[in-house]
Amino acid sequence: MRVAFLTANEGVEQIELTEPWQAVIRAGGEPVLVAPKTGRVQAFDHLDKADSFPVDEAVGESPADSFDGLVLAGGVANPDLLRLSDRAVSFTRSFFDQGRPVAAICHAPWTLVEADVVRGRVLTSWPSLRTDIRNAGGVWVDMPVKVCEAGRNTLVTSRKPDDLKAFCTAFLNEFAKVAA
Repeated sequence: MRVAFLTANEGVEQIELTEPWQAVIRAGGEPVLVAPKTGRVQAFDHLDKADSFPVDEAVGESPADSFDGLVLAGGVANPDLLRLSDRAVSFTRSFFDQGRPVAAICHAPWTLVEADVVRGRVLTSWPSLRTDIRNAGGVWVDMPVKVCEAGRNTLVTSRKPDDLKAFCTAFLNEFAKVAA
């Protein structure tokens, strides 16, 4: 199982990157850190700088079909920066176009809104995104994890770091179906 973790080069919530990353490794998969620019990704613990991580690939180096799934971590700044990157938005949209599963937690659905892929989908997120999701044609629900199969692909969403265990279990189950 080869999984793309798409983040901006700055602003990702560290635990929402590292916990799913470790879950992929424990499941025998290969996580790949993808960002708009090569170099490093600066993670945050809420508003405080945390660790930085080396970028494995810049967006566009590998197509979506070279991955079994896509994980979008949160942090307020991370998806806000990603939605300003045409290449990141296009990369995200291509997973939906190709029917590949996507998992997004916390503020990450902002990238999905920008990619225009939430219309007709049911998803959860950090509560402040509910109006954005509804305005983009999605249905927002308040639950720890939501698996939506209403589109060409499976979309797994979650609200916050407290939901990470359920989030990781759900997306690994869906990604394993593709990798099998």
